[in-house]
Amino acid sequence: MSDVTLPSGGAATGIVAWLRGLTSRGDLALAFGVMAILVVLILPLPPFALDMFLAFSIVFSVLILMTALFIHTPLEFSAFPTVLLIATMLRLALNLASTRLILADGHEGTGAAGHVIEAFGNFVMGGNFVIGLIVFGILVIVNFVVITKGSGRIAEVAARFTLDAMPGKQMAIDADLSAGLIDEDTARKRRRELEDESSFFGAMDGASKFVRGDAIAGLLITFINVIGGIIVGVAQMGLSFGEAAQTYTLLTVGDGLVSQIPALIVSTAAGLLVSKAGVSGAADRALIDQLSGYPKALGMSAAVMGVMALLPGIPMLPFLSLAAGAGALAWRGDKNRKDAKALEERKVVDEEKAAAAAVEEPISSALHIDELKIEIGYALLPLINGDHGEDRLTSQIKALRRQLAIDMGFVMPSVRLLDNVQLDANAYSVKVKEVEAGTGRVYPGQLMIMDPSGGQIALPGIQTTEPTFGLPATWVEPGLREDAEMRGYTVVDPATVVSTHLTEILKANMAELLTYAEVAKLIKELPSEMQKLIDDIVPGQISMSGIQRVLQTLLDERISIRDLATILEGVAEATGFTRSVRWITEHVRARLARQICAQHSSPGGYLPIVTLSPEWEHAFAESLLGEGEEKQLAMAPSKLQEFVLAVRDRFEHAAQEGEIPVLMTSAAVRPYVRSIVERFRAQTTVMSQNEVHARVRLKTVGSV
Repeated sequence: MSDVTLPSGGAATGIVAWLRGLTSRGDLALAFGVMAILVVLILPLPPFALDMFLAFSIVFSVLILMTALFIHTPLEFSAFPTVLLIATMLRLALNLASTRLILADGHEGTGAAGHVIEAFGNFVMGGNFVIGLIVFGILVIVNFVVITKGSGRIAEVAARFTLDAMPGKQMAIDADLSAGLIDEDTARKRRRELEDESSFFGAMDGASKFVRGDAIAGLLITFINVIGGIIVGVAQMGLSFGEAAQTYTLLTVGDGLVSQIPALIVSTAAGLLVSKAGVSGAADRALIDQLSGYPKALGMSAAVMGVMALLPGIPMLPFLSLAAGAGALAWRGDKNRKDAKALEERKVVDEEKAAAAAVEEPISSALHIDELKIEIGYALLPLINGDHGEDRLTSQIKALRRQLAIDMGFVMPSVRLLDNVQLDANAYSVKVKEVEAGTGRVYPGQLMIMDPSGGQIALPGIQTTEPTFGLPATWVEPGLREDAEMRGYTVVDPATVVSTHLTEILKANMAELLTYAEVAKLIKELPSEMQKLIDDIVPGQISMSGIQRVLQTLLDERISIRDLATILEGVAEATGFTRSVRWITEHVRARLARQICAQHSSPGGYLPIVTLSPEWEHAFAESLLGEGEEKQLAMAPSKLQEFVLAVRDRFEHAAQEGEIPVLMTSAAVRPYVRSIVERFRAQTTVMSQNEVHARVRLKTVGSV
């Protein structure tokens, strides 16, 4: 507040500078205005100052009305309750100041309370104070009974319904945010608008009481001024009753009109504002557009006024003029609607022509590759847009992507579904980066039946092979479901067959789908505490591509990368002694020992293992050629064939015993053993002894 100081000496230039500084500070100006109102309530005002304040009150009320007319939404004038309170206090203060002047100096004549009150009294009363009283009473009734009561009721109902609807609107915003229709910033903005709306209508409900109280106070002040003025004039100033009644009534009615007219204007503004809750745009455009939007209504109005003009005794000119005006508006509105419709039709035709004559798609668009795509024959379209939402293929793919994100730690790309007339009607093809990764055949409206033991199905239907695991299966009619379930068969609907096949294809190709951009996105979404670690190792110790390769190697063996923080900590440790992605990955696997063991533990709570014998450990170690981290496996083909047969026999025997074991090796040869095993038994997990968690129970089910 140091930049606004009261000028010394009363010099004109100092006063101008002080006023300029005051207006440049809105907070000081508002405080000064409120203090001025309070001062008026206490100290008497000279007539010329009262004239200035009364003129300001009228202009201020007109400004409020014009603002309420031109705003687009009520929230644009959210300060209206505060403005309403200030305007009411200003009028009451002026009422008190004028009452003091009327009662003190009313015996001197009708100019005792200033020229504004005198002018309003003479203009309205026309020399007859009875007429003035009647006009003043009508204005008070219009303001108090009609406008104030109606706007107060609208504000009350609007506040009630706004508050009642607030939880539903909040849920709608949360639903749109969860569905991805809006982002976080938009949701935050809409919540703030919702809070502002509820606060505004709640405040308007209370502010409408200001207007009601102002009308009652004006009526009481007028009654007091008339009675008190007559008593003062007759008893103290020696005026006759007629002179006192004439003088004090003129002054009082003039004062009442000067205060009631601004009150009426502000009440109208309040009514316009609260009744505008469902209208968007300025009031003039909203009224014109909505009243002229139905030419038939205008035409009927013109016809009614034309008929009334012909009735006996009715003045013809006013009604015929209005009928002609309404008819012209109806004709113009109908013409505008037809022109707009024709323009819209021409626009549609032009767009169709433009689309037909569109230039050939650029060749560069042919370079785009879909990460995942399912092509289906025309008979499988019901799987996409069928009646049962939960059975649709699209619904199952959405659930699959969410589940894989939870299981494996990153969001799979979107799956594009499209029909292909070149495929058989019941066939489908799954493509990864435009390369076919799996095909199958399903029959909508039927069910696939499989025997868990792998035997043939003893039910009538279409014999086939399950596309994911290659088991014998049969497509049967839905009516045979209960019979199949009673026999212990597995029953699967067509959409589930396709989604299961897609799941296995995705798990087999997850490493290829983890792109550089996806890795960068995963790292960017890490907590801020982990960003320091990223800055320490990238790119000084390992590049982003190196981290991508480590994560791809883990996904190749179906190890979840959801615990990315632990993986990056392992990478940071390993880069201290190696730059080989292979051995960095091996170190990370040791850090993920608890996760890997939990992933492959049996329902009994133990980890079934098949150990690699010392002879094969020694054979693999001797077959490594090269130095340091550049060693490569160079085992004789006959030896490899012997190893393959031994592993296959051992794991098939374990499967017959109901176990799904992992192959346990030493850390030095695990990568090389895995590179051989994945070629003939990709689903078999190969673990090193370093990856066994200390608290895991082991069960040896055999040895290779």
